[in-house]
Amino acid sequence: MNATIPDLSQPAGWLPLVFLGLMALSMLIYVILDGYDLGVGVLLRRADDADKDTMIASIGPFWDANETWLVLGVGLLLTAFPIAHGAILTHLYLPVALMLVGLILRGVAFDFRVKARDPHKPWWNRAFYAGSLLASFSQGLMLGLYITGFRYDWPNLLFAIAVGLCLVAGYCALGAGWLIMKTTGSLQKRAMYWARRSLWLTGVGVTAISVVTPLVNERIFEKWFSLPNIILLAPIPLATIAIFLILDRLLRRLPALQEVGNDRWCWVPFAGTAAIFLMAFNGLAYSLFPYLVVDQIDIWQAASAPESLGVILFGAAIVLPTILGYTAYAYRVFWGKATDLRYY
Repeated sequence: MNATIPDLSQPAGWLPLVFLGLMALSMLIYVILDGYDLGVGVLLRRADDADKDTMIASIGPFWDANETWLVLGVGLLLTAFPIAHGAILTHLYLPVALMLVGLILRGVAFDFRVKARDPHKPWWNRAFYAGSLLASFSQGLMLGLYITGFRYDWPNLLFAIAVGLCLVAGYCALGAGWLIMKTTGSLQKRAMYWARRSLWLTGVGVTAISVVTPLVNERIFEKWFSLPNIILLAPIPLATIAIFLILDRLLRRLPALQEVGNDRWCWVPFAGTAAIFLMAFNGLAYSLFPYLVVDQIDIWQAASAPESLGVILFGAAIVLPTILGYTAYAYRVFWGKATDLRYY
């Protein structure tokens, strides 16, 4: 089924496109920013007790604010595309509930580990790990089910579970890249090892989504593999493969550079992994556009009335720059290496 594109010179035509762009931007920023702190939470279980506080300190000023982007993205979906919001959350009720449980658990654990007595602190560390793992896996599960059109047969469920596991690996790669950038010494060296281990499972997930998405949908297959599209779009997968190879090579060399005190390239693993997420996001967005529910509801069918969208756009024009501003300010203030965790 092909979507009918209305007159884009009219508000009913271009306003849904604006809100689709704002929602996509919000979700992309969320995946990268909250992705790395979820990854640090999952990696917490592999760290020595002496390193756990440093890992928590590295995300302490940011993790809670990072979730603001999820609230903004879902809020835009609810207000600008209420029909799609209802359809998507109806099909994803269980994984959404699991994600919220995970986010609540890690939030409680983060605060309670501060005041916990020494015998209880390991339990709150485990709770933070469990909440991070559950939230990460649930998001991947939702993505897998969304791509396959919410079909709950065994092949599609197994695919969704595989995407969930691979997204956990992707978040671990982001988290490890963050730790390489924010820490020093033995923890930084261990983060390099974690990044290499996570990188190629992330690649498996990107490959699986790239292969399955056009195979389950003839329209998407035609968008990618008809001429001249296959030539024009070739830079997306080729650039993604190149980034994977560059990161793998760099992560093999970084321990040697660290030993001689050369920390100049410590930012590259995080930036490179974020670039992989960006490329995968762009490819998926191209595949699905203009549908919010695959081949069922497009953005113009799902959109609120143009008058309502105009009012919402006024609010978004205030809220989005505000969130961008304080996010940039927070990262500027807390730039540099993480220091020892202290509570006063």
